Amino acid sequence: MLSILFGLGSALGWGAGDYTGGLASRKIGAYRTVFYGEIIGILAILIVAVVIVGEPLPAGRAVIMASLAGTLGTIGLLMLYHSMTLGLMSIATSVSALLAAALPVAFGMFSEGLPSLTTILGFVFALFAVWMISQSDGRMDDILAHLADLKLPLLAGIGFGFYFIFMNEAAKTSTFWPMVVSRTCGLILTAIFMLFRRISLKVEAGTWTTLVLNGLFDVSGNAFFIMATQTGRLDVAAILGSLYPGGTVLLAWIFLRERLSRNQWIGIFAALIAIVLLTI
Repeated sequence: MLSILFGLGSALGWGAGDYTGGLASRKIGAYRTVFYGEIIGILAILIVAVVIVGEPLPAGRAVIMASLAGTLGTIGLLMLYHSMTLGLMSIATSVSALLAAALPVAFGMFSEGLPSLTTILGFVFALFAVWMISQSDGRMDDILAHLADLKLPLLAGIGFGFYFIFMNEAAKTSTFWPMVVSRTCGLILTAIFMLFRRISLKVEAGTWTTLVLNGLFDVSGNAFFIMATQTGRLDVAAILGSLYPGGTVLLAWIFLRERLSRNQWIGIFAALIAIVLLTI
């Protein structure tokens, strides 16, 4: 049960992070939001790891796994943002989120054995929920018309999926230092990308509050995901964490008065069913 709560915590943290990140991106752009969100997240984790918890440095294997997680996760994020400029945003988000959830599930079933039938049924409902929540209209003809745009979202989903897998391996013996390592690698990659694209680092003064919240929410999602994998199965933690689009759309519905489509409401209902099945 504890792993379920941590998994839901990761979904809420990442969902709130995407919501605040979206607000910041409207003002300073997605890449600067990611860049400063990484910096704020690293500082927050360092305070927890060094000052509050005093967690010892991880072993070399954990550092390698965390570095791979941060590198692949950031590459996936950059690909996702770029794909959104080329095709339908809803399709890019839903395809990448679905694959990001499916890969750890397949890996978890292979490495930890098949879960119970009710858990597998919960996976099915959760994957369906991720797909439905991540799109605004869900029209299949739109998806078929933009098949050429799916390559980057698929690669982004692979990057996110391997982030889940490698972070699970990195966090076998420690919690916070693997996050520091992974986010540092992500920060370096983002900085290189911004330098190559000549993207300014300038930030308007009124954006810092949103950026700080984005960094804190995102890092809390990472922490809850790691704790979910430490107290339960990787596939369950990844599935629950991948429900983060539900948190984002609900926050947008509450605070921005954005209208939710029928498919998104269906996805939210499916997510609730998945949560019930996973807790049985």
